[in-house]
Amino acid sequence: MKDGMGTFIPMVLRRRGVQRITDDKRHVRDVTLLEGLARAFYWQHLLDIGAMKTGADIARAEALHPSVINELLRLTLLAPDIIEKMMAGKQPRRLTLMWFQRNRLPVDWQTQREIMDTFEGDL
Repeated sequence: MKDGMGTFIPMVLRRRGVQRITDDKRHVRDVTLLEGLARAFYWQHLLDIGAMKTGADIARAEALHPSVINELLRLTLLAPDIIEKMMAGKQPRRLTLMWFQRNRLPVDWQTQREIMDTFEGDL
């Protein structure tokens, strides 16, 4: 900066990644995934009772991009036994919130289970 001029780029750095809590050596709860799951079910509840009409309404209220809302709402379509495994910390380690945001799961629960079986060596 010989001439005293510079460039200022405003930005906010946020911590991203996986936060894990371990009960024992075999069961690790992915807090980030569980928080995403909880938010998704809460938002789905708001839609179901009519408190919010669309995901875009939720996005405005939460100051989030609509795609974030839609990505998380897909978690409400998971098979109950898959959700149960996540709550117990028995999901595969690579099965993170980021994985769900980048990969679409089919609505069919049996197909979801088959996809989850491909992770089984990753427990």
